[in-house]
Amino acid sequence: MPDKIIINVGRQFGSGGRNVAAILSEKLGIQLYDNELIIRAAEESGYSKDFFKEKDEKKSLFTLSNIFSSTNRFGITENYLNDNEVFRLQSDVIRKIAENGSAIFVGRASDYVLRDMKCLDVFICAPMDNRKARIAERKNISLEEAESLINKTDRQRKEYYDYFTFGSWGTASNYDLCLDSSILGIEGTADFIIDFAHRSGLLR
Repeated sequence: MPDKIIINVGRQFGSGGRNVAAILSEKLGIQLYDNELIIRAAEESGYSKDFFKEKDEKKSLFTLSNIFSSTNRFGITENYLNDNEVFRLQSDVIRKIAENGSAIFVGRASDYVLRDMKCLDVFICAPMDNRKARIAERKNISLEEAESLINKTDRQRKEYYDYFTFGSWGTASNYDLCLDSSILGIEGTADFIIDFAHRSGLLR
């Protein structure tokens, strides 16, 4: 395998994209970064991880009344932290990780953040019925509630991605590979990505 390989995984909510990334991580022996990015961003900025978790992949205006940890090395004195600053903090973490070795990133517009680096950019999707069944089982909710949650989460992810990248979330031309996880299953989808990486020369 080359000295370094970066895989960015975008995903529709309920498509199993995070599970695909986890299998890629296990089979390739590469660290997966998802919620870990929230912790790293919090540690490096001085804000609480709960703040980053609450606002993860969402675009809004953030009040800071209850989110400071004991120190804030940026010394921000305004009563709000805007979207661009939050995105920059998390993007800095993504770039530092990518510069130091192989990594698999889930979401967070990492394909855009690392657009000047050699990466494999993947987007995982699935039919709505498949996604509803997965979310309903995972969260123990009805199919109707699952569909509502899926629509809300996808809308938030699209608003976040489109705003910061000036692109279009989920549009095939933004990625090297787009896959419907319902066709090959979660592990089969991961295997297909690995095969694609070999064929494209990213893996040897």
